[in-house]
Amino acid sequence: MGVKRENPAPREIRIDVGELVLDGFRVDPDRVSASFEHELTRLVREHGVPLAADGSLTLDALSGLPSMPADLSARRLGQELARAVHAGLSGHGEVTR
Repeated sequence: MGVKRENPAPREIRIDVGELVLDGFRVDPDRVSASFEHELTRLVREHGVPLAADGSLTLDALSGLPSMPADLSARRLGQELARAVHAGLSGHGEVTR
């Protein structure tokens, strides 16, 4: 008699964001990037990425990101972008596969 195990959650999730385009913002892109990476890492650790549960998630593009005020700080902009990307990776946004 065998025991069939469900696919375990992946131990490591790699998210490769090729480019973040910031039009109309007067912020330090390196600070935005650091904030984005920190927040996205936190969100993935705490909530996972449900669409990647079987380890086969590949997205070519994530669209439909919300508009954001141009006066956000670099830290806040990075956080908000990370939350929008995580929502898309979790099935709550518009994605192109």
